[in-house]
Amino acid sequence: MAQTSTQYERYLSDFEAFETGLSRNGASWIDSVRHKAISHFAETGMPTARRGNERWKYTNIAPIARVAFEYPLGGAPVPVTQADLHRIAPWDDEWTTLVFVDGRYSAALSRQAPRADGTQVVNLSNALDGRRGIVEEHLARYARVEDDDGFASLNTAFLHDGAFVRIPPDDSSESTVHLLFVTTKNGKPTVSYPRTLVLAGRSSRTTIIESYVTLSDEQYFTNAVAEIALEDGAAVDHYRVMIESENAFHIGTTRVHLGRDSTFTSLSFAHGARIGRNDLHVVLDAPGSECTLNGLYMTSGRSHLDNHISVTHTKPHGTSHQYYKGILTDKSRAVFSGVVLVERDAQKTYAVQRDMNLLLSDGAEVDTKPSLLIYADDVKCFHGAATGEMDEHALFYMLSRGLDREAAERMLIRAFAGDIVEKIKPESLRRYIENVTTRLLPAFRFKRKA
Repeated sequence: MAQTSTQYERYLSDFEAFETGLSRNGASWIDSVRHKAISHFAETGMPTARRGNERWKYTNIAPIARVAFEYPLGGAPVPVTQADLHRIAPWDDEWTTLVFVDGRYSAALSRQAPRADGTQVVNLSNALDGRRGIVEEHLARYARVEDDDGFASLNTAFLHDGAFVRIPPDDSSESTVHLLFVTTKNGKPTVSYPRTLVLAGRSSRTTIIESYVTLSDEQYFTNAVAEIALEDGAAVDHYRVMIESENAFHIGTTRVHLGRDSTFTSLSFAHGARIGRNDLHVVLDAPGSECTLNGLYMTSGRSHLDNHISVTHTKPHGTSHQYYKGILTDKSRAVFSGVVLVERDAQKTYAVQRDMNLLLSDGAEVDTKPSLLIYADDVKCFHGAATGEMDEHALFYMLSRGLDREAAERMLIRAFAGDIVEKIKPESLRRYIENVTTRLLPAFRFKRKA
């Protein structure tokens, strides 16, 4: 047992109250899943011990473990308007959008756009209907409790509201689904457990956007889990936007499973959070599968953002690309720990892994650790990382052309970030991220050494 259960008494007592409040019309199989998860959490706790734990070596989550976050049960939801959503989150009327406020589904704020027959975009609780079916087949299969270090288990224990997206086979409409998770002011430290399950049918095409935004500057904890499974020939473009309060904690766990000749493209944007983590693991489990994982993180103040990005190649002829960039200032800290595992049978694998960081102050710090674990002998794998300050030669050149220093710095930072931002395909989302980065730029001045 990593920690005594008394340290997490609030979570365990909240689980009892949560379970008591559930309708007994639910499925017995999901009850079993929840109980297995809370038992695992009670045994393992959170990964506060970092010595010998490579996954958490550079991120101290003790500040999360110390707080007894409350899971809100019942009570009237905090009022949120469409105007609030448009102000803080990406939005497009052409998207199908499910909105969750403090972890609870809001039908009034959600929007169902026209979509192909057979497509399901619903609250996950509606899919837990008691029958043995596709949800039972996939839910908690990829974010497995037995492989977890505490956070996904806690999320699974409180499984209820969430997003269930099912794209039927051969659907080439390339529809966009937006899953919007909003945190509001509750006047006390609270926790929410966003859950997402996406199933992409054979030869289908879709875009999934996960957004985590806030109307609160209080201390809160978002513990999110997403599972995404692609059947043969499917293609999913996945975007993850995390813009949290500087007092917030955010642990995001994403598990992806790829079928034959399927393609998964991911792009993450992260800013804010006292401690934030993007834990993404993709398994290329059939020949010809491919993933491209991009990310941009911007840290300021004393925030800490951790990107733990891992790819497992189990079958031959798989291709993976990882390309992350960070911009850090003040006394913030970032982590990139990327792993590519090539198993013995995964011959003809091609894998590239890169992390690039721009430090704008003496106090900013980044730990970057790309790594390759290769057990096959016929592969092409590359990795690298670079961390540095703003190029003084480029800055001098721009100053010599008549730009003032602030404009020149903004242009160089924009160009560094633009390499990732320009990869965003949905126009409304790209415009939103461009606006966010523009708004943040004044805080990201190059602070020269004395």
